[in-house]
Amino acid sequence: MTMKSDTLNSLQDLKTLQRELALRRRLDEERREREAAAARLAEQERRAFELSVGPVTPLSARAHRVVHARQAPEPEPLQREADERRVLLQALSDDFDVESLLETDDTLSFRRPEISAEVVKKLRRGHWSLQAQIDLHGLRRDQAREALGHFIHECSQRGLRCVRVVHGKGHGSPGREPILKGRVRRWLVQKEEVLAFVQARGSDGGAGALMVLLTGS
Repeated sequence: MTMKSDTLNSLQDLKTLQRELALRRRLDEERREREAAAARLAEQERRAFELSVGPVTPLSARAHRVVHARQAPEPEPLQREADERRVLLQALSDDFDVESLLETDDTLSFRRPEISAEVVKKLRRGHWSLQAQIDLHGLRRDQAREALGHFIHECSQRGLRCVRVVHGKGHGSPGREPILKGRVRRWLVQKEEVLAFVQARGSDGGAGALMVLLTGS
């Protein structure tokens, strides 16, 4: 019994080994076929390239190559931008008393002491061409204040002289009151870049917008 069991085990081990060897041969054959197919494809692509551009000479492995150092991307000034946004919000107060600074005309225009009344008349008549505008419709108070602050600052940096600020007429507000109208005037007076502003002409927005004169470049 022992001899027969040993013989059976040996036969089973032999069959297992034969199966493993056959599997390895098949895998080796498949690998060689894949490699051969890849080599044929590479050769076809090389020939097609030569037909397109002409004979080429491969670079020697010892050829001198210039390795450019990778430049690290410049850091994004996220903290500085956050600080600027906070300064803009803090700089424009809703409690600023603007009434005494506004002209006593029907549109409550504004001009700084060094700006003559003639300049305001020219601004009202459209003497300066409109160079940019911002529409504050649909924005909440803090959003509008921040957007306006950025807009005035950027326009001044770009050297723009005349811009339009659209605050709306309040038709969609509770009580149909122009909520942003008074606040926009209050905020603009506090911006050093603003020299004067007047209510826009009817064709430019009328009571729903202001024409603003900036210091420019």
